Amino acid sequence: MKLALLGASGHGQVIAEIAELLGYQHIVFFDDAWPDKSKLGVWSIEGDTQALIERKQEFDACFVSIGDNDIRHQKQMLLERKSFHLINLIHPASVVSRYATICSGSVVMAGAVINAFAKIGHGCIINTGSTVDHDCFLEDCVHISPGAHLAGNVIVAECSWIGIGAVIKQNVQVGANTTIGAGAVVISNIPAASLAIGCPAKLKDRGNT
Repeated sequence: MKLALLGASGHGQVIAEIAELLGYQHIVFFDDAWPDKSKLGVWSIEGDTQALIERKQEFDACFVSIGDNDIRHQKQMLLERKSFHLINLIHPASVVSRYATICSGSVVMAGAVINAFAKIGHGCIINTGSTVDHDCFLEDCVHISPGAHLAGNVIVAECSWIGIGAVIKQNVQVGANTTIGAGAVVISNIPAASLAIGCPAKLKDRGNT
């Protein structure tokens, strides 16, 4: 099987290795830094986004391997409009409930756990060793960083980023385009377009960070 990955970075390297574990023998990267950048680890970079679109028929599947939520969201929507076959990539060392729902373009990395009736939107990143407990709802292009933990019934809105080691209490809602800082402990709702840090997490002016 032949897989196209859009986005050649450290995050992309992890994505490519997961794809190999899942049986993709031929992996090709595309990145808008091409042609200045033509190699990522052992994988080749063969063009930019437009080149990928032009070569669509060569690939069995495609995945957007970009860590930045907003850019990943933009590229995901573009490829959806172009009718690409966008897949999920779920590491064999993760644990995903058979009752969970994971939409296209999302990755679940090694050691992550997604429990019963959680719903993961399109283009999400469930990173290494993180947990998403029962009945959580992650909207599109959310990133749950390594070692972050969401208790039951947490809602995280579109394009929000939950930092490494952060913890979110059950029944809490996090608004869209919000950043939860590394190690934060979130015990109450966080509004959209916010930055919350600390234990317990408090809102902080993004301009003063």
